[in-house]
Amino acid sequence: MDVIATFKECEALLEGHFILSSGLHSNRYLQCAKILQYPKIAEELGAAIAKKFSDIKIDTVVGPAMGGVIIAQEVARAIGCRSIFSERENGAMTLRRGFTVKPGEKILICEDVCTTGGSAKEVGAMLRAKGADVVGYTSIIDRSGGKVEFDAPYRALETLSVETYDPSDCPLCKAGTQAVKPGSHGLK
Repeated sequence: MDVIATFKECEALLEGHFILSSGLHSNRYLQCAKILQYPKIAEELGAAIAKKFSDIKIDTVVGPAMGGVIIAQEVARAIGCRSIFSERENGAMTLRRGFTVKPGEKILICEDVCTTGGSAKEVGAMLRAKGADVVGYTSIIDRSGGKVEFDAPYRALETLSVETYDPSDCPLCKAGTQAVKPGSHGLK
């Protein structure tokens, strides 16, 4: 599967002025929900990610809500393990809805897109505090251009170098264009 071609076919690679979940600004945005709305594509992406981790034992795949929920489910399906998700509560990532992890449980953290890795790292720290063993991180797209670093193996399906800007030094803001926050908080 050509991941970038799939994003383009599904009109999920957007051009404009965007505020990313990291707070950075960018002229391109990957709207994973637009490709994950198709179960066959989601299944294929999940199987491709699972294949990248065939050398590591995984008991559970954890997807940070909202973006990681669907792809984590598909990765877990391909591996043959369970899938749970983390959510923000009072500003911090946590497990809710009765989800728990056991000491030593081998966890793969799965995002849709990774820019700074902030959410995934936060989930990793939370799970380790509960005694879990975070054995890897993954995403459909690494939009850091390969610069993001984790404390366990990180393997993405595709790596893109997408320019990001601090809001205080954003050329798009300086040009007077309006920034929008896509994802679950902006684009309708």
